[in-house]
Amino acid sequence: MIGLYAWRAPSGRKVSFTLEECGCAAHPVNVAKDEQFAPEFIAASLNKKSPAIVGDGESSMESGDMYLAEKAGRFWPRDDEGKWRTVERLMFQMGGVRPMFGQRRRFAKYDPGKAPYAGERHLNETRRLYGVMDRRLGDSACLAGGEYGVADIALWPWVARFDWRTVDDYPNVRRWHPETLDRPATRRGWNVPENDRQMALPRPGRRAARPPAFAERRDRPRPAIP
Repeated sequence: MIGLYAWRAPSGRKVSFTLEECGCAAHPVNVAKDEQFAPEFIAASLNKKSPAIVGDGESSMESGDMYLAEKAGRFWPRDDEGKWRTVERLMFQMGGVRPMFGQRRRFAKYDPGKAPYAGERHLNETRRLYGVMDRRLGDSACLAGGEYGVADIALWPWVARFDWRTVDDYPNVRRWHPETLDRPATRRGWNVPENDRQMALPRPGRRAARPPAFAERRDRPRPAIP
């Protein structure tokens, strides 16, 4: 049994999705009840923030899902090229999507109009990051290549919070989103920890066709991705 210290936010959901995909049983810890201040959590998370996982005498915090995927041997490429391509996408999620999407949501939902410059800056950067993902998904079926992997798992929960914004201008993101949503592990992981929040669904609109598998297109130059 793996203990998962997490909240119903994207950072926690990417871990719960990975656990469900790998068939690992998880015991969620309720941070709303301050369970994250328990000694065993503090021992597992130097930063005292979720998510963190503990079990079998090991623990991991803020590993970008690499720890779980590596341990399970799934959704994590074994060849060097695929592995580093996946690491690039995970760094893109942790260094770009997570802070910018998170701050944009805070300014738009909780503090609208009070900091116009900050709100506009984070909105523009959010749009740019969507554009990066859209271009990548126009060339490959998934974010790190032709097969669904940990990069898709890590980024999807952030894209799933578009109930306060639109993805109509990003047809490849619109195509990719429901493909991940339709996975049984995604639906199960959404409710770990248990919650009553509904998944946001794209509005009817443009949806790009799924491109051929990335492995069949290795002769084509890859688009640059920050």
